[in-house]
Amino acid sequence: MENSESCSEVILGVDTHLDVHVGVVIDASGRVLGTLSVSTNTDGYKQLLCWAQAFGMLRRAGVEGTGSYGAALTHLLQAEGITVIEINRPDRSRRRGRGKSDTTDAESAARSVLAGDAKSTPKTHNGLAEGLRTLNLVRRSAVKAKTQTINQIRALLVSAPQALRDAVYKADAAKCVAACAHLPHDTALGALNSLQTALRVLGKRWTALHNELRELDSELARLTKKAAPRLLSRFGVGPQTASTLLITAGDNPSRLHNEAALAALCGTSPLQASSGKVQRHRLNRGGDRQANNALWTIALVRMRGDTRTREYVAKRTGEGLSKKEIHRCLKRYIVRELYPLILADLKDSATLA
Repeated sequence: MENSESCSEVILGVDTHLDVHVGVVIDASGRVLGTLSVSTNTDGYKQLLCWAQAFGMLRRAGVEGTGSYGAALTHLLQAEGITVIEINRPDRSRRRGRGKSDTTDAESAARSVLAGDAKSTPKTHNGLAEGLRTLNLVRRSAVKAKTQTINQIRALLVSAPQALRDAVYKADAAKCVAACAHLPHDTALGALNSLQTALRVLGKRWTALHNELRELDSELARLTKKAAPRLLSRFGVGPQTASTLLITAGDNPSRLHNEAALAALCGTSPLQASSGKVQRHRLNRGGDRQANNALWTIALVRMRGDTRTREYVAKRTGEGLSKKEIHRCLKRYIVRELYPLILADLKDSATLA
């Protein structure tokens, strides 16, 4: 009975896009059983599911973009009791040999699941970590736009008439923006009036973005305080760094089996780079770079103000390590320290969401 069930098992691979998802079903031997394209709506997802189940017992599915285009399909499959495995982009060497198409990508996703190469559990996107991610996404764009705005103001003032420049240019960004926002409005034609209009609009834009960021920071701080009291109790961990680490871990931290998995996800796990008689490790430049930057910030704060960390830095410096190497080691130790706290905070926040 078990053998017949094993033989009848099929695996679904899906290449996701904005308007169309392409699915490929293979059997336990890797033989392609069928291909189907569906529209990206509930009816399309149900059609894809029923179609795949018609070939046999569907227990596993490999889906590209589980956090973007494939999010809705992932939720539907998981609700039906199907294990969804997150698929990274296809291997480039294999793509060069076989070419690129939606069908080959979907087939590659199914084969990755069958071979056991793909093992990542997708994030659930249904708790406080997802709420923090949404706010943080908007905040990053606001910070970028605000920086761009003040840079444009200063660039315009570089070549502005000296009288106007003397009137509004200030070293302090807030004072400079306030002066630009209150420039007089003149309907007369001319380059000077156009310049004043541009500076006035940019000044108002900067002020609006500044107020927007204050609101977002306040909400992020409130949610982080609610979701991560243990993380915030640690030296050097603030609302921004705590929220970034929670976002990286996701609402279902059980997908991170140990602290080494979190270190790899944050790009702080050293990678083997040994060859012949040379035995060494190299820096991991993969992973979530925002989480890596959050760990870098925590390590920097501790290097400046934490007694135990300063003693460690002095000790490793005496052993001949550079500041960059010490910083890398500290980030790895910080992951080890914070991993159980992240799990505990996310577990508690699941009951609050």
